[in-house]
Amino acid sequence: QAQLVESGGGLVQAGDSLKLSCAASGRTFSSYAMGWFRQAPEKEREFVASISWSGNRTYYPESVKGRFTISRDVASNMVYLQMNDLKPEDTAVYYCAAGPLLLQVWESPSVVDVWGQGTQVTVSS
Repeated sequence: QAQLVESGGGLVQAGDSLKLSCAASGRTFSSYAMGWFRQAPEKEREFVASISWSGNRTYYPESVKGRFTISRDVASNMVYLQMNDLKPEDTAVYYCAAGPLLLQVWESPSVVDVWGQGTQVTVSS
């Protein structure tokens, strides 16, 4: 059974940095692109970043481009999200995801095959 487990969330102040981790198990995730979504209270789930199976291509929405960096370690089945210069509007539950190889389709959460349980990130002003 495929499983994604996130860690690293917490409470930080505006301008701080935080690094999320995602451990994948139960299947070979090297054939999947991996990514992150987030969901704030009373809002739809929002795409944050995706990365190719090899780790050499990434894709971000404009809202986080330049502040967030996604990376992965294929050998250890780990995916990371480095978040810098955090803002109160970044407050959300962050979900790790596995899905299609074409990174551009990741803007829709409907393309995701496997979801993690989520980790809370709270940014105070």
